[in-house]
Amino acid sequence: MLRTITLGSCVSVQGTFEKKLDNGKILVRVGTMIFEGFPVLRKAA
Repeated sequence: MLRTITLGSCVSVQGTFEKKLDNGKILVRVGTMIFEGFPVLRKAA
């Protein structure tokens, strides 16, 4: 499943969900790299 995370105030990354961490962050994979950040909340349509 694709997920989007924020790495700072202006930087976001979209990748394949890997793992949810205890501190509220998640890990996403982009190719061979793994990024850690806070998930972007989904908005109802």
